[in-house]
Amino acid sequence: MSSTARTPPAHRKPLAAASLRAPGGPPRAQSLAQQLVERLAAQVRRGDFAPGAKLPTEAGIIAAYGVSRTVVREAISRLSAMGLVETRHGIGTFVHQGGGGNFNIDPAELATIVEVMALLELRISMEAEAAGLAAARRTDAQLKSLRRALGAFDANVDNGGDTVELDFRFHLRIAEATGNRYFAHLMSYLGTMIIPRTRVNTASLAQEDRTEYLRRVNREHEDICAAIARRDQNGARLAMRTHLANSRDRLQRAHEAATVAAARPGAGSRRRAG
Repeated sequence: MSSTARTPPAHRKPLAAASLRAPGGPPRAQSLAQQLVERLAAQVRRGDFAPGAKLPTEAGIIAAYGVSRTVVREAISRLSAMGLVETRHGIGTFVHQGGGGNFNIDPAELATIVEVMALLELRISMEAEAAGLAAARRTDAQLKSLRRALGAFDANVDNGGDTVELDFRFHLRIAEATGNRYFAHLMSYLGTMIIPRTRVNTASLAQEDRTEYLRRVNREHEDICAAIARRDQNGARLAMRTHLANSRDRLQRAHEAATVAAARPGAGSRRRAG
């Protein structure tokens, strides 16, 4: 079996935050790291890099995709958590001989409200327990990191900046505070696609002003953080479950309303006329 990868084209386009689109949908508000993960993962799965092949060097990926060293390292970490690659320190990063595990969530599948709700159900079961474990095991340094994420989120709401990456960072820090690496690995694999507003306009669906919607989201984050700070395991579980269930329930109501509207007599003809 060959241990070298096929040479990728040298004229890769630099990644841009809105360069990928869901089928028939709006631009995806993804981090550069997640976009790089998706592109490299696609190359691995279609055989551009054979099992056992060494990936290009960090410098090579930076040059090919026009991203920073931080983005490359984050992307490689997520690919490793997905089981697609393994890093051998001092040697390089290699495609996993098994080509990755069977578990896979294709970001392209998360283009509908139903799929986003399904992912939220998975998160409720996983992250509620993660919050409880974080309350029991977190260190003072991890608590400070959680609070920094909250503060940065709040600042970006006020100045109109991006909150998706900060939202993901808050949830990832909780996973890390469990002291169980598998929680953090799974969260790293999922990346920013776990945040519903990267797939659907959640503020619009909730019929709220974007700023007010985001402030309410961060108040729910603050409730989770407060329970973790006081080491209230049950309180942390409940706060996380409430936070994620609120998102799921808003999407459920929007989906039901859209279904009812579509079923009304004449709805199809009105859409065609429009």
